[in-house]
Amino acid sequence: MTAGAFGLQRRRLLIGVPAAVLGAPLRAATPGVDAPPEPGAPRPIVIPPIRQERLANGLTLLVVPRGGLPLVTAALYVRAGREVDPDDRAGLAILTGTLLTKGTRRGDRDVPAPQIAREAERLGGSLDASTSWRVTSLQTTVTTPRLDAALALLAECMRTPTLAAEEFERARTQALDSLRLTLANPGDVASMAARRAFWGAGPYGASMTPASLQRITPAQVQAFHRQRYRPAQALLVLVGDVEPERGLELARTHVGSWSGDAVDQPVVPPPQSRAAPTVIVEMAGAGQSGVVVTAPFSSMAAPDRRIGEVAAALLGGGYSARLNQEIRIKRGLSYGAFGGGEAQTAGGMFVARTQTQNATAMQVAQLMRDELLRAGREEAPAAELAARQATLVGSFTRQLETTGGLADQVASQWFQGRPLEALGRYVDEVLAVTPAQVREYAERHWRAEALRTVVAGDVPSTAADAGRRVPIAALDLEQPALTR
Repeated sequence: MTAGAFGLQRRRLLIGVPAAVLGAPLRAATPGVDAPPEPGAPRPIVIPPIRQERLANGLTLLVVPRGGLPLVTAALYVRAGREVDPDDRAGLAILTGTLLTKGTRRGDRDVPAPQIAREAERLGGSLDASTSWRVTSLQTTVTTPRLDAALALLAECMRTPTLAAEEFERARTQALDSLRLTLANPGDVASMAARRAFWGAGPYGASMTPASLQRITPAQVQAFHRQRYRPAQALLVLVGDVEPERGLELARTHVGSWSGDAVDQPVVPPPQSRAAPTVIVEMAGAGQSGVVVTAPFSSMAAPDRRIGEVAAALLGGGYSARLNQEIRIKRGLSYGAFGGGEAQTAGGMFVARTQTQNATAMQVAQLMRDELLRAGREEAPAAELAARQATLVGSFTRQLETTGGLADQVASQWFQGRPLEALGRYVDEVLAVTPAQVREYAERHWRAEALRTVVAGDVPSTAADAGRRVPIAALDLEQPALTR
């Protein structure tokens, strides 16, 4: 269609339209009709009352009644997390947790993994196993009438797994296959190397590797379960349509006969970095580079932890946070750059990460470091900080909307040794953080000499790289200096 024909067609379309309409001012949009609805008034965060009981065998029970739907989440946790792995056997806790649902002993017979999966499906849910720092857990969500049977299956998997050699070999093979993919990904390699570079020796710096997996035997998994899976260091959480009295009755029935005293937890050292401030892992042929910058963060018990969480959100907590603004939105150097804090008993680590082109990797690393240092020099505008606080509050409250999310929040509070009632103060504590507190926190924790940078990829070499480059074949994630 020619320009002249288009103009003629447009004039024909306007024939018959009253001049008053054409010249009338635009009418304001109607919220909820032709504009987004107005935000509602903030609703108070309500944490249901938490009933705590301690069984005779030392197991702790937390029941959180929540009506409205005939659903209950049952979650059984034990202090058998990644930090109790032996120095040269990272992955032992994860392998043990994986095998919990791969066969159990029921009376005088073995129940294989497929049958366990079918039983969980018949209950209308799934049986989810997870191992992280501090805990290994089993969790399921079912309708109220099936809670008894679900808790029986949950307890059986936690207490009497068969840990059979053939299931062990299958799980280890799957883990090795997954690691091969992980160690070919520059972003994952950078993250694993950065963890070791920041923490140095000790369990918090460890990552599961092919070498550490190959050292683990079925006998070691069985011994780990005997030593660590004990009721005196276990927690049962029931959230949903269940009354405390009923929860206590079920706990006594299914885990009351579980025996075993608590065992000592390892004393984990604070961060003791021995790596160079900047390490470049050479991955020839990599299509992109992974970039990670780490910095000190608050420990779990630190009084400034909430300030640290807000400071971390300012830099890396979402699409509009500073790292993504500077790296993706302003410069187009990555699809996304994010960060967050990890609090442990012996200290904490802030991690900023992204992937970018090989040619821009060092530029992106410098941008990350600059943003960490800028946070300690300049107070954030109140509106910017308020937006990041809102993301923290929103994430927290969304977790509370589900019975599973609430169970994990309650369990996390308990395992950290924090008062359960403090969970209800989280929102107020986050919103009370001021720009001045964030700046002071960043100035104190995020000093230039405390930052560690790891870049993994096919990064162009420069004269400044001398002594900082490590070929991927020479990278040793079990060594504090990353090489032997």
